[in-house]
Amino acid sequence: MRGAAVSPSTRHNGVVTDDTRAPYLLVHAGWELFGSDRMLLESAIGLKEAGQRVVVALPERGPLVAALHQAGAEVLLPPTFALRKSALRPRNWLRTARDAIRGTAAAVAIIRRLRPRAIYVSTIVLPVWPVIGRLLRVPTVTHVHEAEAGAPRLVNVLLYAPHLASHGLIVNSEFTLRTVGGSIPALARRATVIPNGVASPVDAPAPRAQLDGLRVVYVGRMSHRKGPDVAVEAVGLLNARGVDVDLHLIGAAFAGNEAFEETLTHRIDELSLTDRVTHHGFRSDIWPVLAAADVVVVPSRQDESFGNTAVEGILAARPVVASDIAGLREAVGEYDSAVFVAPGDPEELAAALAAIVSDWPSFQASAQTDREAALTRFAPDAYRKAVAALMQGIARD
Repeated sequence: MRGAAVSPSTRHNGVVTDDTRAPYLLVHAGWELFGSDRMLLESAIGLKEAGQRVVVALPERGPLVAALHQAGAEVLLPPTFALRKSALRPRNWLRTARDAIRGTAAAVAIIRRLRPRAIYVSTIVLPVWPVIGRLLRVPTVTHVHEAEAGAPRLVNVLLYAPHLASHGLIVNSEFTLRTVGGSIPALARRATVIPNGVASPVDAPAPRAQLDGLRVVYVGRMSHRKGPDVAVEAVGLLNARGVDVDLHLIGAAFAGNEAFEETLTHRIDELSLTDRVTHHGFRSDIWPVLAAADVVVVPSRQDESFGNTAVEGILAARPVVASDIAGLREAVGEYDSAVFVAPGDPEELAAALAAIVSDWPSFQASAQTDREAALTRFAPDAYRKAVAALMQGIARD
């Protein structure tokens, strides 16, 4: 296990610290810079701005590590048990048991060494931390980013149940709160809604005054659930109808889902869209990409608990076309530059994009107005202060 002692000048995976105070321990299942990763980072920044010592446990090294170091947090890389849906399949039970044992041992060792003031569990797929926190009498909060109202109730109960051991919950939307409550009402009663804080540049370039072809961008995972293939099909339909559209895909497949990315590339070839669709891979800084775009698409097929990408589109002063699902409507439904379409329907997505082209001056103006309103609603500073206040409110002395 890669652990950390709390003696003076301890080295934390390359970072030397003289801070010997009991820290706030933040644990997370990711290491990239997608939605929940960014919220973990904002939570760490909030506690650092409140003058606290912050130690973060991640399962692997990735872009998130450098961002946390820049924020002044210490980072550990212990064995971590994450309860993915695949772990529930009988053929994976042996590996799941092994990973659970290793992850539990690592968690116990870290908590006993650090003696944290409180633990922040940044995702429901980390089931052992709330239980161990409760057993070792460390106040623990789970941040719930995941909400699938359409998932089987038994699956949701299995995912949420370990977090009954947490002393409190943070949920990112009213939709998430309803989903949690529909599975385990007792969890909803101890939950606090804190909408995601979404950072954006101080200034965003205005949308182009005139279009000479539409530049569409998708930012997110390359997965069936997120629907980048729906965007590809819509672009194929539009170009076949004489509408000049280019699509830029930003993101990568998660480990084990590389086959989807290969299938998507094959489909792009089949539709003769290789000169119209560009896959840029993962980008840690998405704002230059959004600045170069005309429209942001969020074509998710399944429930989204919040919709960071849709909010980022609004903050970039770009019209957004999103799937008509509860979490996305809650996030950006009040903005005139947001258009909603049926999930998984390339015809509707194509029609929405064509409508934006035909009424571009109106969308161009409303996108700029919407950005100003969103800057206040999704201010990272408000998110950071809310999370820090909640954590400090439950922390032990």
